[in-house]
Amino acid sequence: MRRLSSLFTKEIAIDLGTANTIILLNDQLVVDEPSIIALDKNTKQVKAVGKKAQMMHGKTHEEIQTIRPLKDGVIANFQATELMLKEFIKAMPGLKGHLFPPALKMVICIPSGITEVEKRAVRDSAEQAGAKEVRLIHEPMAAAIGIGRDVLSEDGNMIVDIGGGTSEVAVIALGGIVTCRSSKTAGDEFNDNIIDYMRRKHNLSIGEPTAERIKIKVGSAIEDLEDPPEDYEVQGRDLVQGLPVSVKVNYREIAQALDHSISEIESAIKSTLESTPPEMCVDIYKNGIYIAGGGALLRGLDKRISQMTHLPVHIADNPLMAVARGTGIALKNIDKFPFLMK
Repeated sequence: MRRLSSLFTKEIAIDLGTANTIILLNDQLVVDEPSIIALDKNTKQVKAVGKKAQMMHGKTHEEIQTIRPLKDGVIANFQATELMLKEFIKAMPGLKGHLFPPALKMVICIPSGITEVEKRAVRDSAEQAGAKEVRLIHEPMAAAIGIGRDVLSEDGNMIVDIGGGTSEVAVIALGGIVTCRSSKTAGDEFNDNIIDYMRRKHNLSIGEPTAERIKIKVGSAIEDLEDPPEDYEVQGRDLVQGLPVSVKVNYREIAQALDHSISEIESAIKSTLESTPPEMCVDIYKNGIYIAGGGALLRGLDKRISQMTHLPVHIADNPLMAVARGTGIALKNIDKFPFLMK
C-alpha cells in the first residue's frame, strides 16, 4: 500500500533561499540552483531560471528582466517565486514521465523572524506550484537537524545559520527555539560591502555576480590567515575613464570590507547568548557553537567568532546543504517532529 501511495504522492524538501534554492526528492538532491528567474517583459513568459538566468543577470536588454524574487529570506515577488518554483519542479527528474502528475507533499524552511503574512506567501507559492500539503520549518531548526544535533533532547544547541538574505542565531532544546535573533546582515550584504569597497578604493564599478566571485575566491573574516588564498584579478568599469579595466585584490582588503557586517553578526550572537537561560549556557560552553549556511565558508569566520565568545566553534560538514538536509530529515519524520507548522 505504501509503495502504491508513493506513486501518487511525492515528498519534496525545499530550502527556498534568497541566494539559492535546493530541493531534495527522496533524499536525493534534484535541484541546486540560484534563486533567480528571467522573464520576457512583454509576455511575462519564463526565459530561464536558476543558473541560466544567473548568467543573464546584469547583461539583459530592455525586453528581458532578471528577478531575484526573494529578499531578506522572504518572498518579495509572489508571482516570480511561483513561476520559479514551477519551473524547478517541472525539471525534477523524479517527476517526469508520469501519466498523472503526482500529489506533492512539501516541507519548506523559513526564517525564524518571519511574519504570518510572509508564511502565508510561502504556502500560497508552494500550493500554486502544485503542493497538496505544505509544512514549514524554521531555518535554525532545520540547520541543527542537518548538522546532526539532537533537537529533541534537553541539551541546548546554539546554531548560527548565515544564508543569502538573513543570518539566524538560535538556541534550540526540547524540539523548540528557546531564544533567537534574526539579522538581515548576510551573504547579500557581504556582496554589497564588496561592491562599495571596490568603488571607493579602486574606482571600479562591478556587479553582484562579480562581487559573489570575489567573496568566494578571496573572502575572509580576518586579516591574518594561516593559509591565505592567492590574489584575485577583478574586471570592471573604471569610474573615472568609463573604460573596462582590471585590478587585483587580496583577502586582507575583503576582510576590511566585510568587517562591519561581520561585527553585526557577532552582536546578534552575543545578544542571543545574553538572553539564553543559565543552564543552557552550560550546554553551549560544553558543545560550542555550530555554523551553517554559505556564510560559514568565509575564511577565518570560525576563528573570529571563537575569539569573540571564547567558545569552540564548529563549521558544519557541507554547510551549504545543512538546512536542506535537515528539511529532508524533518520531512521523513513528520510525526517525530511536532514543531513542523501546518
